[in-house]
Amino acid sequence: MNRSPSMKRAQEYKASTGPRANRGRTLCRELHLPSFIRDLLAAPPHSGDGVHRWIFRVARHLHAHLPADEIVTILGNAVSNCGRYVPPSEIIDAVKNSLACAWQPSGNPVHKLAIPKWPTINQEQREAIVRDNGGLVDLWELSRPRIEDSAQHAEDIIDQLFPGNPLLCCGRSQSDFNTSRREEWRGELAQLQFVVPSAMASVVGKTQDGRQSKHSLSNTGARRYLVCEFDAGTIDEHAAIVLHLAQYAPLVCAVFSGRKSLHGWFYVHGQPEEKVLKFFRYAASLGADPMTWTRSQFVRLPDGTRSSGERQTVFFLNFKPMGAIR
Repeated sequence: MNRSPSMKRAQEYKASTGPRANRGRTLCRELHLPSFIRDLLAAPPHSGDGVHRWIFRVARHLHAHLPADEIVTILGNAVSNCGRYVPPSEIIDAVKNSLACAWQPSGNPVHKLAIPKWPTINQEQREAIVRDNGGLVDLWELSRPRIEDSAQHAEDIIDQLFPGNPLLCCGRSQSDFNTSRREEWRGELAQLQFVVPSAMASVVGKTQDGRQSKHSLSNTGARRYLVCEFDAGTIDEHAAIVLHLAQYAPLVCAVFSGRKSLHGWFYVHGQPEEKVLKFFRYAASLGADPMTWTRSQFVRLPDGTRSSGERQTVFFLNFKPMGAIR
């Protein structure tokens, strides 16, 4: 059957605007991304190793190169075999939330008008702090109490960090979690990976897209701890920075992720938000991950267990800063 010129043009137009063509354009743009972004996209983490965190970080870099819908498509394809189902809403939320701290190319007059929420890393200052402060052994020696046995103490630590019987949101993974009273968690904590570092205000809240969830910003209570997580560099470097930050805010706990990062828990209960933000911006300038600023962000549960079996060892404890309200 011969096609008329008009039918041929209509079919060509349909082919140029359909889903397959859109995927083709996205792939073409992906090929023109900077090499370091292509490397990131080629090596997404497996479930349990920070898939959500990875999505957020890569989205920060992609905003300067692609529109939001194409970022969502690329990230969805990248994590399709990560070992767990990643709902489109999770990717969309990460793309939206990462815009406030998106990477901006230097020398671009359009982007100069926007002030990023988080400062860039001050490498010179970071190196000086690492050089002049102690390492992991020094951090451990300052711990009071100090964990010196092989037993896991997640239950005791959580009792101290969250006295009483508050609502706590804990999880085995980013998608397998619950919000329950502290006593309902008793006996389970050592096997869990994640906890929200503030008590929850209610069992259920609403996510930004209107869904009911037991893990959302809307059902997270007032900020109790601000957790500064460091990934880049060695664990001794992380410890040196955490020790330095302890001069500006009370450090109550330091947790190893089981892989490469150290989480410093700083007690900020009752402090003005602008004061806490100033502290965290300084921490971010030394390499702290901006994601933990969000009150509902999961962090590593002290002395818990990663999904891959590694212990989330606690290297530092100091419960004295909370003594006034315990």
